[in-house]
Amino acid sequence: MKRVFLIVLDSFGVGEMPDAADFGDKGANTLRSCFETETLNVPNMQRLGLFNIDGVTVGVKSPSPEGTFLRIAEKSKGKDTTTGHWEIAGCVSEKPFPTFPNGFPPEVIEKFESATERKVLCNLPYSGTKVIADYGKEHVKTGALIVYTSADSVFQIAAHEDVVPVDTLYEYCKSAREILTGDFAVGRVIARPFEGEHPYTRTPRRHDFSLVPPKDTALDILKANGKDVIGVGKIFDIFAGKGVVRCDRRIGNTTDMDITLDYQKQDWNGLCFTNLVDFDMQYGHRRDPIGYAAALNEFDKWLGGFISEMRTDDVVILTADHGCDPCHSGTDHTREYIPVLIYGNSIKPVNLGTRTCFGDIGAAVLDLLGIEGKVDGESFAADIIR
Repeated sequence: MKRVFLIVLDSFGVGEMPDAADFGDKGANTLRSCFETETLNVPNMQRLGLFNIDGVTVGVKSPSPEGTFLRIAEKSKGKDTTTGHWEIAGCVSEKPFPTFPNGFPPEVIEKFESATERKVLCNLPYSGTKVIADYGKEHVKTGALIVYTSADSVFQIAAHEDVVPVDTLYEYCKSAREILTGDFAVGRVIARPFEGEHPYTRTPRRHDFSLVPPKDTALDILKANGKDVIGVGKIFDIFAGKGVVRCDRRIGNTTDMDITLDYQKQDWNGLCFTNLVDFDMQYGHRRDPIGYAAALNEFDKWLGGFISEMRTDDVVILTADHGCDPCHSGTDHTREYIPVLIYGNSIKPVNLGTRTCFGDIGAAVLDLLGIEGKVDGESFAADIIR
């Protein structure tokens, strides 16, 4: 193969993993919740084998799927964006990132306030839209920064763009990233700028500051072998730039689908790694199954056009990084199997069943592109090439 398009439908899980109860996620099933809205219409993913995947009990199975299809369990002990993407690329996280259900300890907040010369508001787990509604007025009045977290390993800083310019907010995030080490080493520090009048609106200038992966991934191996590694959406941020050759860091499903389509029209050789964040950010966390289903419908329609323009040496891999069941209790990610759908001129329609490490995807990408290298995971490429 010459080009692989690896597209992550952020949070599109297909049912609880065996250890889901340990994470408070018994019964979670993102696909099922979207299907039960009775609005889901994804004929292109259906024909690739979405409803034929092991354990999927909704939808009409394709009598003759056109793609390879399977589900994979996460080996890392987590259910967040960073561990999911790192593992997809072949880096299993042996130790879960720390979370702070009661907010960050005083020593962290004091260091952060000293570094930014601003006070902190909130310091609790919170919904991103609700926190600016509840604390935004005080922030605008005092200039204090809104710091909050969630069930994920994140340190989030919200600020109005008229009070704290975006570039300054990014600098504050970099300061937080330097402070949050050791036992406090969260997976991501996230800038959450907002604008307008109360209850305020978040802007698209979000920016994630992740830890650097502790070892080389498939991205690094491809880059070292002269291949293009293109990151679209959050990919550069998730990997802290490690292994990425070029990128477009704008986020939003429609924007990133358009960018991926633009790259499809260009000549390059290697991997285009795309994250579509709206499934998770706009619909999963906000527990909006109808919105989630509509976003899947929009993506599926885009997918039909993308497939029609694929070159003979292209492969597309559709997958996810965790679940975020829009009908589950709370507002957090859910511990679920991820789907994998693979299509290309040289790909056989095969049911690969259930596998036990997201890293199998990264290993397969290396094999599909003819690159030798060792990552966490076992390649299935030999089973799917015609």
